[in-house]
Amino acid sequence: MKRPLLAFAGLLVVMVLAAIAFLHTAGFAIESFRMAPRVAFAPQAPLPPRAYDNPALWIARPDMPGNPADYLPAGMVPERAGPAYVFFVHATSFFGRNHWNAPLTHADSQIRAAHSVQAMASAFNGESGVFAPHYRQATLGSFFIDDPASERAEAVAEGDVRLAFAQFLRTVPADAPIVLAGHDQGSLILLHLMRDIAHDGPLASRIVAVYLAGWPVYPGHDLAVAGLHPCRAPDQVDCVMSWITFAQPADPTMIHDLFAHYPALDGTHPHGEPILCVNPLTGGAAPDAPDSANRGSLALADEYHRAGLILPATGAHCDPASGILLVSHAPRIGELVLPGNNYTAYDYAIFWRNLRDDVQRRTMAWVDAHSRGHTT
Repeated sequence: MKRPLLAFAGLLVVMVLAAIAFLHTAGFAIESFRMAPRVAFAPQAPLPPRAYDNPALWIARPDMPGNPADYLPAGMVPERAGPAYVFFVHATSFFGRNHWNAPLTHADSQIRAAHSVQAMASAFNGESGVFAPHYRQATLGSFFIDDPASERAEAVAEGDVRLAFAQFLRTVPADAPIVLAGHDQGSLILLHLMRDIAHDGPLASRIVAVYLAGWPVYPGHDLAVAGLHPCRAPDQVDCVMSWITFAQPADPTMIHDLFAHYPALDGTHPHGEPILCVNPLTGGAAPDAPDSANRGSLALADEYHRAGLILPATGAHCDPASGILLVSHAPRIGELVLPGNNYTAYDYAIFWRNLRDDVQRRTMAWVDAHSRGHTT
């Protein structure tokens, strides 16, 4: 990618974050109205069943030249040690108000989506392959309003991702272990997808782990309905890792308000209840971890261009009252900090090296369990 494009994309992100910051101070109701799409929702036809046979609909595939998921910080060498295949659904990168869903030809959002894949999905590129689709994502403003059109826009996005996942399954070896990972809107879609996968025995048995960062997941309202379990040990498989990162002083009010109108999988609106927090520094074995547990944060300076690992890095602990993940000190890895000291834009970057180790450890545990003829 060219530096001017990277800088332009970074500027657009900063502009949107400034608008969200104003939302935090000017009043949620007023600024939510300003962020919302200004057109009526227009029903969209589903993509053709084999649409994702087209390589152009993928941000990342193992056979793609210039694959952003192959990114490594300076000093690290490429490796394909793990047998798992990773399906990654990127974060919201479309901010337009003239569409409820991103057109698949929208260049700016695709550039930002590639950045998301580079900064987040690169943590998984030690496995056999990372796949990340383009999809008609719901626009950012749709998440700020309680409107039936918001759920309809999300359904369009989810339909695309389901088609992409079907193509992913047709592409990877039929018995290969699978990792699912996403961020914010991507995590919401994967949560819905996992509700179905959990009841598909052969497919469910292939799941190594699910990484749902940047979206509130409720143990009693989401995981219980889908038959899923939080990761509570670093070598546990078929479990969910979920966290939303803040620094002190933290104010998660906007997160709770923003997603309050989205129902959990059981149909309820558990506004204000603690969300699931699995500490990526411990793999869920403990809620707290010191700075020394962090093996390296990915610095995103210069719009992700030749970034490097930062050491020493920050520790983190799960706040039992809210479920947010609180870092020991504010990391200096970029400027995309949301109101309330919300570092969710760096949910993967802050714990990048540990997440790389985490998926490799769980994949090896999956292989060991299946070589002995059972799962754990």
